[in-house]
Amino acid sequence: MDKINFNFKERTAVITGGAQGFGYDIAKRFLQSGAKVIIWDIDPKMIEKAQKDLNNTNLSSNIVDVSNYKEVEEQTKQITKNSNIDILINNAGITGPTATLWEYDIEIWKKVVDINLMGTFNCCRAIVPSMIKNNYGRIVNVASVAGKDGNANASAYSVGKAGAIGLTKSLGKELADKNIAVNAVTPAGANTRILDQMTKEHVQRMLSKVPRGRFLEVEEFTSLVCWLSSEENTFSTAAVFDISGGRSTY
Repeated sequence: MDKINFNFKERTAVITGGAQGFGYDIAKRFLQSGAKVIIWDIDPKMIEKAQKDLNNTNLSSNIVDVSNYKEVEEQTKQITKNSNIDILINNAGITGPTATLWEYDIEIWKKVVDINLMGTFNCCRAIVPSMIKNNYGRIVNVASVAGKDGNANASAYSVGKAGAIGLTKSLGKELADKNIAVNAVTPAGANTRILDQMTKEHVQRMLSKVPRGRFLEVEEFTSLVCWLSSEENTFSTAAVFDISGGRSTY
Protein backbone atom coordinates (compact mmCIF):
# COMPACT_ATOMS: atom_id res chain seq x y z
CA MET A 1 0.00 0.00 0.00
CA ASP A 2 1.33 3.43 -0.95
CA LYS A 3 2.05 5.81 1.89
CA ILE A 4 0.31 9.16 2.12
CA ASN A 5 2.69 12.06 1.59
CA PHE A 6 2.75 14.50 4.49
CA ASN A 7 4.44 17.89 4.31
CA PHE A 8 6.51 18.65 7.41
CA LYS A 9 8.90 21.09 5.76
CA GLU A 10 9.94 23.93 8.06
CA ARG A 11 8.55 21.99 11.04
CA THR A 12 10.65 20.87 14.01
CA ALA A 13 9.67 17.75 15.90
CA VAL A 14 10.88 16.41 19.25
CA ILE A 15 10.39 12.65 19.58
CA THR A 16 11.02 11.04 22.96
CA GLY A 17 12.16 7.45 22.93
CA GLY A 18 12.98 8.20 19.30
CA ALA A 19 15.96 5.91 18.85
CA GLN A 20 13.97 2.68 18.61
CA GLY A 21 10.57 1.11 18.02
CA PHE A 22 7.67 3.45 17.27
CA GLY A 23 9.81 6.52 17.87
CA TYR A 24 12.45 5.50 15.36
CA ASP A 25 9.90 4.83 12.63
CA ILE A 26 8.14 8.14 13.32
CA ALA A 27 11.49 9.94 13.09
CA LYS A 28 12.23 8.20 9.79
CA ARG A 29 8.86 9.17 8.29
CA PHE A 30 9.09 12.76 9.55
CA LEU A 31 12.55 13.12 8.00
CA GLN A 32 11.28 11.73 4.71
CA SER A 33 8.52 14.36 4.87
CA GLY A 34 10.96 17.24 5.30
CA ALA A 35 10.90 17.83 9.07
CA LYS A 36 13.78 18.69 11.32
CA VAL A 37 13.81 15.93 13.94
CA ILE A 38 15.31 15.93 17.42
CA ILE A 39 15.46 12.56 19.16
CA TRP A 40 15.45 12.38 22.94
CA ASP A 41 16.40 8.96 24.25
CA ILE A 42 18.10 7.51 27.30
CA ASP A 43 20.06 4.79 25.45
CA PRO A 44 23.31 6.20 23.98
CA LYS A 45 24.04 3.09 21.90
CA MET A 46 20.60 3.18 20.29
CA ILE A 47 20.94 6.91 19.65
CA GLU A 48 24.26 6.35 17.90
CA LYS A 49 22.76 3.56 15.81
CA ALA A 50 19.70 5.63 14.89
CA GLN A 51 21.87 8.56 13.82
CA LYS A 52 23.98 6.26 11.66
CA ASP A 53 21.06 4.38 10.11
CA LEU A 54 18.91 7.44 9.41
CA ASN A 55 21.90 9.42 8.14
CA ASN A 56 20.10 12.72 7.68
CA THR A 57 21.42 16.25 8.23
CA ASN A 58 18.00 17.28 9.60
CA LEU A 59 18.38 14.81 12.46
CA SER A 60 19.92 15.57 15.84
CA SER A 61 19.72 13.79 19.16
CA ASN A 62 20.34 14.15 22.87
CA ILE A 63 20.50 11.81 25.82
CA VAL A 64 17.52 12.87 27.92
CA ASP A 65 15.79 11.21 30.85
CA VAL A 66 12.22 12.44 30.41
CA SER A 67 11.39 11.63 34.03
CA ASN A 68 13.88 14.35 35.05
CA TYR A 69 12.18 17.72 34.57
CA LYS A 70 15.39 19.73 34.80
CA GLU A 71 16.91 17.78 31.92
CA VAL A 72 13.78 18.24 29.82
CA GLU A 73 13.60 21.95 30.62
CA GLU A 74 17.25 22.55 29.78
CA GLN A 75 17.03 20.74 26.44
CA THR A 76 13.87 22.67 25.59
CA LYS A 77 15.61 25.98 26.31
CA GLN A 78 18.53 25.02 24.08
CA ILE A 79 16.25 24.14 21.16
CA THR A 80 13.97 27.17 21.44
CA LYS A 81 16.92 29.57 21.38
CA ASN A 82 17.13 29.02 17.63
CA SER A 83 13.98 27.16 16.61
CA ASN A 84 10.33 26.57 17.30
CA ILE A 85 9.15 23.19 18.52
CA ASP A 86 6.16 22.53 16.31
CA ILE A 87 5.55 18.85 17.07
CA LEU A 88 6.00 16.82 20.24
CA ILE A 89 5.71 13.04 20.21
CA ASN A 90 5.69 11.68 23.76
CA ASN A 91 6.74 8.13 22.94
CA ALA A 92 9.24 7.22 25.69
CA GLY A 93 7.98 4.38 27.84
CA ILE A 94 8.76 1.13 29.61
CA THR A 95 6.48 -1.77 30.50
CA GLY A 96 8.11 -2.85 33.74
CA PRO A 97 8.03 -6.42 35.04
CA THR A 98 5.15 -8.88 34.86
CA ALA A 99 3.93 -9.04 38.45
CA THR A 100 0.79 -8.83 40.56
CA LEU A 101 0.18 -5.50 42.27
CA TRP A 102 0.78 -6.88 45.78
CA GLU A 103 4.13 -8.31 44.72
CA TYR A 104 5.27 -5.30 42.70
CA ASP A 105 8.55 -3.71 43.78
CA ILE A 106 7.73 -0.20 44.99
CA GLU A 107 10.77 1.51 43.45
CA ILE A 108 10.22 -0.15 40.08
CA TRP A 109 6.55 0.86 40.23
CA LYS A 110 7.59 4.48 40.72
CA LYS A 111 10.08 4.27 37.85
CA VAL A 112 7.49 2.89 35.42
CA VAL A 113 4.96 5.58 36.34
CA ASP A 114 7.64 8.30 36.29
CA ILE A 115 8.64 7.50 32.73
CA ASN A 116 5.21 6.75 31.28
CA LEU A 117 3.24 9.52 33.00
CA MET A 118 5.59 12.06 34.53
CA GLY A 119 7.77 11.94 31.40
CA THR A 120 4.77 12.97 29.32
CA PHE A 121 3.85 15.69 31.83
CA ASN A 122 7.42 17.01 31.97
CA CYS A 123 7.75 17.32 28.20
CA CYS A 124 4.35 18.98 27.81
CA ARG A 125 5.00 21.37 30.68
CA ALA A 126 8.36 22.43 29.25
CA ILE A 127 7.39 22.69 25.58
CA VAL A 128 3.78 23.93 25.56
CA PRO A 129 4.66 27.55 26.50
CA SER A 130 6.71 27.91 23.30
CA MET A 131 3.82 26.45 21.27
CA ILE A 132 1.46 28.96 22.86
CA LYS A 133 3.87 31.78 22.00
CA ASN A 134 3.94 30.67 18.36
CA ASN A 135 0.23 29.72 18.29
CA TYR A 136 1.03 26.40 16.68
CA GLY A 137 1.62 22.90 17.95
CA ARG A 138 0.79 19.27 17.50
CA ILE A 139 1.25 16.93 20.46
CA VAL A 140 0.75 13.18 20.26
CA ASN A 141 0.97 11.16 23.46
CA VAL A 142 1.62 7.47 22.96
CA ALA A 143 -0.60 5.68 25.45
CA SER A 144 -1.87 2.09 25.25
CA VAL A 145 -5.02 -0.01 25.42
CA ALA A 146 -3.60 -1.02 28.81
CA GLY A 147 -4.54 2.49 29.94
CA LYS A 148 -8.13 1.83 28.87
CA ASP A 149 -8.60 -1.77 29.92
CA GLY A 150 -6.06 -2.29 32.68
CA ASN A 151 -3.79 -5.27 32.00
CA ALA A 152 -3.46 -7.92 34.67
CA ASN A 153 0.10 -8.22 36.00
CA ALA A 154 0.99 -4.85 34.47
CA SER A 155 -0.59 -2.42 36.92
CA ALA A 156 2.16 0.23 36.89
CA TYR A 157 2.18 0.36 33.09
CA SER A 158 -1.62 0.47 32.98
CA VAL A 159 -1.73 3.29 35.53
CA GLY A 160 0.94 5.31 33.70
CA LYS A 161 -0.83 5.03 30.36
CA ALA A 162 -4.26 5.75 31.89
CA GLY A 163 -2.76 8.89 33.38
CA ALA A 164 -1.36 9.90 29.99
CA ILE A 165 -4.86 9.57 28.52
CA GLY A 166 -6.32 11.79 31.24
CA LEU A 167 -3.51 14.32 30.75
CA THR A 168 -4.24 14.42 27.01
CA LYS A 169 -7.90 15.21 27.55
CA SER A 170 -7.19 17.94 30.10
CA LEU A 171 -4.39 19.63 28.14
CA GLY A 172 -6.28 19.41 24.86
CA LYS A 173 -9.22 21.27 26.40
CA GLU A 174 -6.89 23.87 27.93
CA LEU A 175 -5.37 24.61 24.52
CA ALA A 176 -8.50 24.24 22.38
CA ASP A 177 -8.77 27.97 21.70
CA LYS A 178 -5.34 27.94 20.05
CA ASN A 179 -3.91 26.30 16.93
CA ILE A 180 -2.54 23.49 19.10
CA ALA A 181 -3.86 19.94 18.99
CA VAL A 182 -3.22 17.39 21.74
CA ASN A 183 -4.20 13.79 21.13
CA ALA A 184 -3.36 10.32 22.37
CA VAL A 185 -3.00 7.07 20.48
CA THR A 186 -3.71 3.73 22.12
CA PRO A 187 -2.07 0.79 20.38
CA ALA A 188 -2.43 -2.81 21.42
CA GLY A 189 0.61 -5.07 21.16
CA ALA A 190 3.00 -4.22 18.34
CA ASN A 191 6.10 -5.75 16.84
CA THR A 192 8.64 -3.67 18.78
CA ARG A 193 11.38 -4.31 21.33
CA ILE A 194 8.93 -3.60 24.16
CA LEU A 195 7.65 -7.17 23.75
CA ASP A 196 11.10 -8.39 24.79
CA GLN A 197 10.43 -7.04 28.28
CA MET A 198 7.44 -9.37 28.70
CA THR A 199 7.11 -13.10 29.30
CA LYS A 200 5.99 -15.30 26.39
CA GLU A 201 2.80 -16.10 28.28
CA HIS A 202 1.98 -12.41 28.70
CA VAL A 203 2.63 -11.73 25.00
CA GLN A 204 0.37 -14.61 23.97
CA ARG A 205 -2.37 -13.40 26.30
CA MET A 206 -2.19 -9.96 24.67
CA LEU A 207 -2.40 -11.43 21.18
CA SER A 208 -5.44 -13.55 22.06
CA LYS A 209 -7.43 -10.37 22.76
CA VAL A 210 -6.91 -8.85 19.29
CA PRO A 211 -9.74 -9.70 16.83
CA ARG A 212 -7.42 -9.03 13.88
CA GLY A 213 -5.35 -11.97 15.10
CA ARG A 214 -2.00 -10.25 14.77
CA PHE A 215 0.09 -7.53 16.34
CA LEU A 216 0.18 -3.99 15.03
CA GLU A 217 2.86 -3.19 12.46
CA VAL A 218 4.97 -0.17 13.29
CA GLU A 219 4.32 1.48 9.92
CA GLU A 220 0.56 1.36 10.54
CA PHE A 221 1.03 3.19 13.80
CA THR A 222 3.31 5.80 12.25
CA SER A 223 0.72 6.70 9.60
CA LEU A 224 -1.83 7.62 12.28
CA VAL A 225 0.72 9.65 14.23
CA CYS A 226 1.72 11.53 11.08
CA TRP A 227 -1.84 12.66 10.40
CA LEU A 228 -2.36 13.77 14.00
CA SER A 229 0.93 15.69 13.78
CA SER A 230 0.12 17.40 10.51
CA GLU A 231 -1.56 20.68 9.58
CA GLU A 232 -4.37 18.56 8.10
CA ASN A 233 -5.54 17.88 11.65
CA THR A 234 -7.34 21.15 12.24
CA PHE A 235 -10.17 20.04 14.53
CA SER A 236 -9.43 16.86 16.49
CA THR A 237 -7.99 17.52 19.93
CA ALA A 238 -8.27 16.14 23.48
CA ALA A 239 -9.11 12.82 21.85
CA VAL A 240 -7.94 9.22 22.07
CA PHE A 241 -7.36 7.39 18.80
CA ASP A 242 -7.55 3.64 19.09
CA ILE A 243 -5.30 1.44 16.95
CA SER A 244 -5.80 -1.94 18.55
CA GLY A 245 -7.09 -4.20 15.79
CA GLY A 246 -10.56 -4.20 17.31
CA ARG A 247 -9.57 -4.97 20.90
CA SER A 248 -10.83 -1.65 22.27
CA THR A 249 -13.64 0.17 20.51
CA TYR A 250 -14.44 3.05 22.85
